Amino acid sequence: MTPSGKKRHLYQHLSGHIMTQHVDLNDVRTFVIAAQAGTLSAAGKTLNQPASTVSRSLTRLERHLGVLLAQRGPKGLVLTDAGREYLLSCRRALRTLTDGGEFLEARRSDPSGTIKIACPVTMAREILAPLLNDFVTRFPSLKMEIEPYSFGWDQEPSEDVDVFFKLKAPKDSVRRVRYYPGTARGLFASPAYVNAAGSPTKPDELTVHQCAGSGVWKLSRGSKQFSPNIAFHVVTSDPGINLAFALDGLGITVLPLWMAKHPNNRSRLVPILPQWKPEPITLCALFSGSSRLTPKVEGLLDFLAEYIGTDRDPRIKDGRAKEYFTDLTHSPTSGP
Repeated sequence: MTPSGKKRHLYQHLSGHIMTQHVDLNDVRTFVIAAQAGTLSAAGKTLNQPASTVSRSLTRLERHLGVLLAQRGPKGLVLTDAGREYLLSCRRALRTLTDGGEFLEARRSDPSGTIKIACPVTMAREILAPLLNDFVTRFPSLKMEIEPYSFGWDQEPSEDVDVFFKLKAPKDSVRRVRYYPGTARGLFASPAYVNAAGSPTKPDELTVHQCAGSGVWKLSRGSKQFSPNIAFHVVTSDPGINLAFALDGLGITVLPLWMAKHPNNRSRLVPILPQWKPEPITLCALFSGSSRLTPKVEGLLDFLAEYIGTDRDPRIKDGRAKEYFTDLTHSPTSGP
């Protein structure tokens, strides 16, 4: 084999080891710094490590590669032919890793493509719609596709949905879950209904009143819990319909506090059994992925965390977040 052929063979042999799973990239980085610094002590100062640690790292790398990379002497390090070829390969490899990291960081700061979201109609209308301007301004290269739904909360989303928002935590899901602050709720009716039908003084008295809602109302007062057996006059889970039911004087319903205490509704509703609290609504996001989220999913989830359950929540028209939401620790930007 000619000298140039040997050199090429050596280059291919060494470069093939750089990115294998057996090579510790910290050892590779230490070798590059040591080769550039010229001495173990100088490399140690750059790495903020003892020269002995640098020496062990270099020895470990040489043992793995099966070649001597540098001669140690009183005047410092002298690279062997293999060491010089390996240094060139390492520099290229580390540059590629750095470029890749910078590319991913750029994607995280400005994600692109399309993110598909499935969410309840109320969330689409009351949260996403008011935040569209801020979202588009923050992520000009990212398109959002919104699919509102009004039923099927317990179903798994289709594979093409990037983030699936649910109003109750899933019992079993193959997707990962991120929780947001919950929505506090209360029982309300119109003054006209209370004047005509009276106001219950105990939860079991709700059974003789006209009510709108769905499922089981789980009411709590401190450690006490009660679930009245209600035959709903109107069966619906839509808070908008429930609000209309109450405002029209038709009966009692459960409403999110942010909706009942909206300036347009506050004077037209009265609380019913205010000591008894209905179970809060828990909002969670389901999504696929490894421990490191894709830039577009991470961007969306973090963006919403700046608003949902905080004083910046678009559902709040008056008051503070702590009056309307629960589990505020799920929001990193929530106030005390």
